Amino acid sequence: MPPPQQPPISNSHVNLPQTPNKLPIVPDLLLSALSVFFLFSSSSSKITLLPKTPLFNFPSYPRRFVKIPTMSLHHHHHRNFATPQSLSDWLKPRLRSDSLASWGVKPGTKNVHNLWLELSEGESSLADSTPPVRTVHVVTVRVIGAQNRVLVEAEQELSDGSVRSRGRPLSEKMKPGEDPISAANRAVLEELGSILNGSGQDGIVKIVPGSYSKKVEERSSASYPGLPACYELHSVDATVEGLPEEDFVTEEEHEYADSGERSVAHEAVSVKKHFWKWVSLDSINSELNS
Repeated sequence: MPPPQQPPISNSHVNLPQTPNKLPIVPDLLLSALSVFFLFSSSSSKITLLPKTPLFNFPSYPRRFVKIPTMSLHHHHHRNFATPQSLSDWLKPRLRSDSLASWGVKPGTKNVHNLWLELSEGESSLADSTPPVRTVHVVTVRVIGAQNRVLVEAEQELSDGSVRSRGRPLSEKMKPGEDPISAANRAVLEELGSILNGSGQDGIVKIVPGSYSKKVEERSSASYPGLPACYELHSVDATVEGLPEEDFVTEEEHEYADSGERSVAHEAVSVKKHFWKWVSLDSINSELNS
């Protein structure tokens, strides 16, 4: 007897139970993998990519530079004062009262009118500090004479009758925009002109080639007690024709003759006479090296 026939198998899945798909689809897997990758790579980069040394490597040992006083950093900040009185009012809270009161009173000192003229003509500047610092550019001329001697200004007689000691080579404040050679020629003719008959001829002053030097000094001002000063000194050696071989005296008609502020200049203390003497070059060098 033949076996009973099996019913045909249907391809329909209608009656088959659907098993839920618990595996994530491919795009989700990729996004998760990428997220994990960026998370670790980002944290790793924060650790390894930062430089372990600063961007600018400075040597661990201090370097030697020419000492420039702090106030020299402020000499470009030029203050303008309308009158000597406004300058005095500005100085009062910044200086000791006894120091300011001695200006023009203590023998050998200058007054507020002198400082105002300097500032107005651009020969000096004041830093806005307490105390203020006066910055001046000065040309110094070592006049070389016979037997290798150097001309030194021993003393000055001022318009108030006082005499102050100097003991230094010829020197003069430089004017704005003036180079050291031009300033040296002007200084010689202004301070020695009376004994040179005021000739002002070209060729009287001869600068020694290679003698130029420059340095910065910080010291108290003899002209303005209590006011610190920073001097930028431009030095040259020179020969000057027509000078006496003995000690001599020169006169200035008026130190501020070219000033446009005649009324203020009249109140300022000016230099009337210069007392000069010749000294040996060795004595000058020993003083500079002491």
